Amino acid sequence: MVSATDTFGGVDEESEDETAGESPYARSAPSRKSSVAPSLRSVASQSQLWSPITSSPRTGPQIPSATVPHPLLAPLRTFISPIDPSTRFTDLVEIAEGESGSVYAARIPQEPLPSGHGSAMERPIPAEMSHVAIKRIVLPPASSSLLSIKIASLLHELTLLKNLEHEHILLLDGVTAVALDTSLWIRMELMERSLADVIALVAEGLALQERMVGRFTSDVLVGLDYLQKQYIAHRDVRSDNLLLNAAGVVKIADFSNAIRVTKNSPMVTGAVGVIYWQAPEMRAGPYDALKVDVWSVGATVWELAETVPPFSIPASPSSQTTFLPPNSKHLGSQWPPLSHPEHYSKGFHEFLRLCGADAAARPYAEELLNTQFIRNACGRAVIRQVLTQCRSMEEAMVARDSAASQHS
Repeated sequence: MVSATDTFGGVDEESEDETAGESPYARSAPSRKSSVAPSLRSVASQSQLWSPITSSPRTGPQIPSATVPHPLLAPLRTFISPIDPSTRFTDLVEIAEGESGSVYAARIPQEPLPSGHGSAMERPIPAEMSHVAIKRIVLPPASSSLLSIKIASLLHELTLLKNLEHEHILLLDGVTAVALDTSLWIRMELMERSLADVIALVAEGLALQERMVGRFTSDVLVGLDYLQKQYIAHRDVRSDNLLLNAAGVVKIADFSNAIRVTKNSPMVTGAVGVIYWQAPEMRAGPYDALKVDVWSVGATVWELAETVPPFSIPASPSSQTTFLPPNSKHLGSQWPPLSHPEHYSKGFHEFLRLCGADAAARPYAEELLNTQFIRNACGRAVIRQVLTQCRSMEEAMVARDSAASQHS
């Protein structure tokens, strides 16, 4: 139950440079692995780190006998507090497996948790929360250049986001450690799924209406408006990084490419993120960092309408999750035509036009919140119904696959 990008603490597990276009891009596909806990699609969130507790797959953690600080964790020292996570969480169930480790759903005991030993940067667990997600990252015995980069990226996020708080942003909250030996444990809010996972179910019959897309987009814009007022640019807004919780609220995740600028100096260089959602000015030299996320919102809205990212070339006629590397002739500064433009309102088309305007004329998130497309968004209850449909469809897919395997 994990998206193709599989982020941990906002650090992308894909090692290749996604902007280089040297390898196919694969996005989330609907998972068919069931869990007794709420499903996890992508997580990067209200986070807390532990290190390191040994564990067997699908079992709870066991405390190691040795206490040997791991050299790769030294940069995170100021975020770490010595709390044993086995005293805080029970009933670990493996719900996803990524390149660097497994993700578990864990239950929060009803009895009061130990106090007085946490980090000053640690946010308390909300009283209404019954489960969390825990990502276990196996650390090599000696320094690894790739993992060092990922740890540095995680430190970047922790530093950037430590003083922020917003309903539509998944934040990294703090670090907790026991014996620093073989693994890193990250506590995260247990999310329902990503928008990429929702899009992938359209092929199974899920219907996404314009007003639903408006609600998703409204949540993203509210989060971006908050970030822009802090002079923070995310620079990797896309369906894989927009996550839904069980209440139907969209949150922006994965701040590994985010950057803070100043009011008087918003210009930066360097193209980051995934090219299908990337503002064209990022590939042309210095650009206003606070304008690129709005283009990416437009690309995501286009994707929600078409079920594939703009400018993408499916790897095969039947593929909706893997795309060939793009080249310059397939990339443009205007959106490709919609397959069925007549299905969408004037307000929808106007919203796409605004998101795709030249950077100088492109509005900020706050202005887009007043557009007709956003004002016409559906209520939150409708999104919760969509999530119920998604779960039902996935259960049917699991049953179908199980029946097929029994007859094969």
